[in-house]
Amino acid sequence: MSASNIVPSPGNPRRAVVIGAGLTGMLAAQALAGEADVVIVERDTLPDAPVPRRCLPQAHHVHLLWSGGADAIESLLPGTVKILAAYGARRIPLTTGMVAYSPQGWFRRWNESHYVIGCSRDLLDWVIRDQVLTGAHGRITVMQQTEVLGLEGDAAAVTGVRVRRADGEEETLSADMVFDASGRASRTPTWLRELGVEEPAVREVDSGLVYASRIYRAPEKTHGMAWPIINVQATVRGDGPGQAGVILPIEDGRWLVTLSGTRGGEPASSNDAFLPFALRLRHPIVGEVIEKLTPLTDVKVTRMTVNRRRFYEKAGMPERFVVLGDAVAAYNPVYGHGMSVTALGAVTLRHAVRRHGWATPGLARRIQKGITRHINTAWTFAAGSDVFYPGSTQQGPTLGERAAARFVDRLIYTATGSGRVARDVTDVMTLEAGPRTLARPSTLVAAIRGPLRPQLAHPPLTDEERQALATA
Repeated sequence: MSASNIVPSPGNPRRAVVIGAGLTGMLAAQALAGEADVVIVERDTLPDAPVPRRCLPQAHHVHLLWSGGADAIESLLPGTVKILAAYGARRIPLTTGMVAYSPQGWFRRWNESHYVIGCSRDLLDWVIRDQVLTGAHGRITVMQQTEVLGLEGDAAAVTGVRVRRADGEEETLSADMVFDASGRASRTPTWLRELGVEEPAVREVDSGLVYASRIYRAPEKTHGMAWPIINVQATVRGDGPGQAGVILPIEDGRWLVTLSGTRGGEPASSNDAFLPFALRLRHPIVGEVIEKLTPLTDVKVTRMTVNRRRFYEKAGMPERFVVLGDAVAAYNPVYGHGMSVTALGAVTLRHAVRRHGWATPGLARRIQKGITRHINTAWTFAAGSDVFYPGSTQQGPTLGERAAARFVDRLIYTATGSGRVARDVTDVMTLEAGPRTLARPSTLVAAIRGPLRPQLAHPPLTDEERQALATA
């Protein structure tokens, strides 16, 4: 559809332009749809089924939607978790449904306090896209195969975007507000320079992490079971590279297996090297579980895993322009926080627009600062860990990062044998609470005392789970 043919509805004369139709763009559009007509500009062609997108290679790997993010999506799109479940997504209780080997030892499987949604990224994106567009009632329009060439306006305020459609025609799309949700490949720094705006400060932490993933057919006896996530975590501050592996139950009786390694210990892209790498992890459980299973796909590898954050909230940004999602901060995916941060940011966006009003001066700055608190938590986990890998940064970890790392190590060690501390840590990991939760006096005292139960010597699989694997 031509931009010139998109006419604001009579009852909603405002127009918002969202750049990018991925998860971030769709949730932002949903957050805005009650306040303005929304035009999503997308350079790709969107599939009408849960299949891979050309511009989303990272979708081949494990993605976790933590309960903090899932609850945020539910507040924007009620019933989404139930729809995902109808298509085979798993609601996995935490920490009941996780067999995890941390650098400080095996976690116990405590009673449910949180949860995570397990499914393919293709299914998640498709369900949310369908929910948003089906319920839009004409308030949201998607311009596919359309590239954004730049921003209209000046250093004071953005007034729209210049676009080029698939047929080569260029035009200007005016807007009351513009939101960049285009992900890691965001061109906002370039666009700001063209408007005469100074680029924001940026920090990068690059551990050289490489991801390799493959899908397997799950053992027949596990199909009706509440199967756990199996996760061998990397030792961040060890002598060698950090290597990890995770098995995630997804839809259609399949297990998605992702292996990862930092600089000097990367997994190879060949099918033959996948199992040996899994067996060489700190504990061989991932390899032992999959060695009898039938692979359904070849190995897929991704290398775009640098942590990169642009501090737009501290920059002199023009009015009426906001940057969202991975375009602001992109993380090493090992903690699975990207989707949940995006969802929480969309809720913050909706709240800011409703509370302060569409025409309020400084609204864009309020939104940009509002989403920062969610970004801060995810950045602390990802960059605060990766900075310890050799070569991640030129300067290495700061004194503050070293102190925080020692505290986190102590908390994780305590959490292996303390249900209450494990819940506090999971509160923050699932983004249901901020890092301040871990600084409560009761948590600090518990960390000083250490775990209340002895370390587990073996993976905490149940007898039923062991039997199901034995007959695979």
